[in-house]
Amino acid sequence: MSTVETTTRGTPAPLAETLGTAPVLEGDVRSTQAVSRRPRPVRAAFRLLGSEVSLTLRRPRNLVLIALAASVPVILGIVLRLVGGDDDAPAIVLQIGGNGLMLTFASMLMLVQLLLPLTVAVVAGDAVAGEASLGTLRYLLTAPAGRTRLLLLKFANVTIYALVCCAVVAVVALIVGVALFPVGPVQLLSGATVSVAEGLLRVAMVVGYVTLGMAAFGAVGIAVSTFTDVPIGAVAVSVVAMVFSQVIMLVPQLEPVRPYLLTTWWNSFDGVLRDPIAADVLGQGLLVFAAYTFVFGAIAWSRFTGRDITT
Repeated sequence: MSTVETTTRGTPAPLAETLGTAPVLEGDVRSTQAVSRRPRPVRAAFRLLGSEVSLTLRRPRNLVLIALAASVPVILGIVLRLVGGDDDAPAIVLQIGGNGLMLTFASMLMLVQLLLPLTVAVVAGDAVAGEASLGTLRYLLTAPAGRTRLLLLKFANVTIYALVCCAVVAVVALIVGVALFPVGPVQLLSGATVSVAEGLLRVAMVVGYVTLGMAAFGAVGIAVSTFTDVPIGAVAVSVVAMVFSQVIMLVPQLEPVRPYLLTTWWNSFDGVLRDPIAADVLGQGLLVFAAYTFVFGAIAWSRFTGRDITT
């Protein structure tokens, strides 16, 4: 039996070459080629991320959640078309009858309160706890990606899912708005009017802002997910924390705490509907999102990199 076909520490030579454990002997051309074909770290990371995103977007549960979120602009548009808006409704909702593009902003205003965070919490809570409950976490951590990179890929997967969800809602809202209402220059909340093209650009800005807000909440969910092997428990804790934060916002005596709450800044995307754009408000919201992502990302990293997966 030749040297190439022998085993390396009990591993068959072809498998050992795949794992990168096969020795490279002088004159062993096949072993040298196997090492040269070894996937680069960046390419391997993107391959693993693609696998995570594909698995997330193929799960019926996650698709149902996206469909539920996308149904909000449909229901809202039909109701406003048949019944009309109430005088007590927010200004964004009242403007839908005059311009269908406003349906996107109104839909986001409704969704960021509960349904979008709940959708993201389901995926984030399942990020680590789901792997642990299925028993696949141990095998996943044996990959050469490393725990830190794997955790970053989990966060990227949650962020992409949030982006897909927000984008689907925006596209559906635009289609329904164009179909049911007149479309023309967009009158902003500040009273100024912008063209349809600039209105669409501001829709894209809202989608990006809300996605980052949901990604920050996803970091919270991932951090909780590293402390349990029960996915539904991680989801429940994340949702309860969100509801508790919204309750705090309603208590006047706790007004000084509001600027530090993540939920306070989710609907601050209405700064896009000002002329000029309220960059200071949007910037403060982005800083809060970044702070939550960093703090809870550090908690998740500390727990995940030190987690015992032998039991």
